[in-house]
Amino acid sequence: MGKVKAFFRKQKAKTELKKAFNNAGLYNKYKNGDKEIKVYPKIHSVSFDDVKKTTSYVFTLLNGMDPKEVTKKEYVLLQHFGKNIEIEGDHKKFELTIYERGMKDKLTYNYEDIEPVIKGMKVPIVCGINKNGEWIAYDAKTEPNALISGEPGSGKSTQLRSILCTLIKYKSPEELQMYLGDLKMSEFHLFKGVKHVKEVSVFPEDLEKMLAKVYKEMVNRSKTLNKYGVMHIDDLPEGQKVPYIVLAIDEIVMVMDNKEVKRMLVQIDSLGRALGIYNLLSLQRPSHDILDTKVRSLLTVRMGFRTTDASNAKIIGTPGSEKISKDVPGRFILKRDTLDEIQAPFLTEKASKKLLEGYKSLEQEDTLKNESEENVEDIPATDLREEDIFNGGVTQ
Repeated sequence: MGKVKAFFRKQKAKTELKKAFNNAGLYNKYKNGDKEIKVYPKIHSVSFDDVKKTTSYVFTLLNGMDPKEVTKKEYVLLQHFGKNIEIEGDHKKFELTIYERGMKDKLTYNYEDIEPVIKGMKVPIVCGINKNGEWIAYDAKTEPNALISGEPGSGKSTQLRSILCTLIKYKSPEELQMYLGDLKMSEFHLFKGVKHVKEVSVFPEDLEKMLAKVYKEMVNRSKTLNKYGVMHIDDLPEGQKVPYIVLAIDEIVMVMDNKEVKRMLVQIDSLGRALGIYNLLSLQRPSHDILDTKVRSLLTVRMGFRTTDASNAKIIGTPGSEKISKDVPGRFILKRDTLDEIQAPFLTEKASKKLLEGYKSLEQEDTLKNESEENVEDIPATDLREEDIFNGGVTQ
């Protein structure tokens, strides 16, 4: 693009932003004789990304302008530039990004679309597509524990379904095992009989027994790491390799008043990373009573689907999830190093049943029945410490 053309493109973009400032009342007024002069926030830069199809503005408010007015008048910017915008700032300086492509209101799950993105990851957790149309996923090996929250119908359970189905397609049963807690008795029945799935618990008392098994496995793995003097299960000698474990519990609120369950979860979340044990917890409505500071600090990844209010969004750490429209199920705020708005893939129950058919066996269904009746005695009642696992070392 020529310099002259680029100059006029920027000038046109600045004019559009000034129109939005005017409609929002973001200006100071001065008298110059009989004339009234409007002075708008200063636009420092306009930049275009023609690949991602975005326009970004950096502007500062005039002295005396209330920064809260930018948030209050965000609806004017939405009316002016469309719903696919993002604004960030502090008391004076702001950055406004406009996404021309926008985000799909519905994203159909397709493993072939996801596979290239997760290639090379150890335990990939698929999230969805961002405003740039890019697939977002992360590796549970480095970000081991996630909390998923959202109102009924917001897409939370469907997200769990797509995450687990992706893992099943990506890893063999020898490489990955799953322990599932379905306390709503409505979701994880789909996974019964899948070769990867060691247990599906639907009652609180059964969930406690299941957690005890995972905890016992954690203790055994810690002894194995000590024996071979390594810091991670991936570093064990070939004959001692163990599978990764994913523990997923839907509607965790139903057992968080059980002190023993909470103790084991905190231990698993604290020490599971090096031992290859990763946790996905979900619930509808977070509260300080259910998710105290200790628990939340261990669940470093947050997926905040539509919440009832700003208070719930704050507890889960995904401000803005209270603003998500009911008309866009599957939309959520992802908190990792930054906050990002994501559209989760939609995987129907019918499609997931078809996808899982090739991974089921009658033998595994019988195994699940037998394992649910196993004795889980001899589980240590005392908490493990990092030095118990790493000979005095600490995971990085």
